This record gives sequence, structure tokens and C-alpha cells, in this order.
Amino acid sequence: MSTVWSLSNVDVNEFLAIIDKCQGNIYLVTEEGDKLNLKSKLCQLVGLNKLIEGGIVSNATLQCDNIKDEEILVKYKLYKVIED
Repeated sequence: MSTVWSLSNVDVNEFLAIIDKCQGNIYLVTEEGDKLNLKSKLCQLVGLNKLIEGGIVSNATLQCDNIKDEEILVKYKLYKVIED
């Protein structure tokens, strides 16, 4: 499992659409060490609600189980590409 990137200042709706397209588990790891599986809708609600401050996601990192999911997330991060 590897860290894809530091998560900050992302569009939450776009980000969740990308997570839904991923095949494996995607973990949100907070600065405090909390690790939430974003494939779970409950964890999405709890984790993102905790991180959103004034409409902007504060710092956290993403970790993926699947290398193809890393590719999807990196393309989104760099180019804002949302694949079908």
C-alpha cells in the first residue's frame, strides 16, 4: 500500500465520484493518524465531515490497495481527469 498524495483543497463531489470509480480500498489518513476506508459511505460521511472546514478539505493523505486506483487518483490530481 502506498501513499498517493496529500489531500487538500479538492472539490468534494468530484473527489467522491473518483473514489466510487476505484476498484480497491482507498484510505484517508489524517494528520492525527485516523485511517478511514473511503469506499464505505459511512466512513465518507464521518471522515469528510471531520476534515471539511469552511468548505475546504484540510490536510490528509490517501493510500490505495490497488495500483490502478493510484493511476486514477493521480490523473485526477494532476489533470482533473475523471475517467468512466
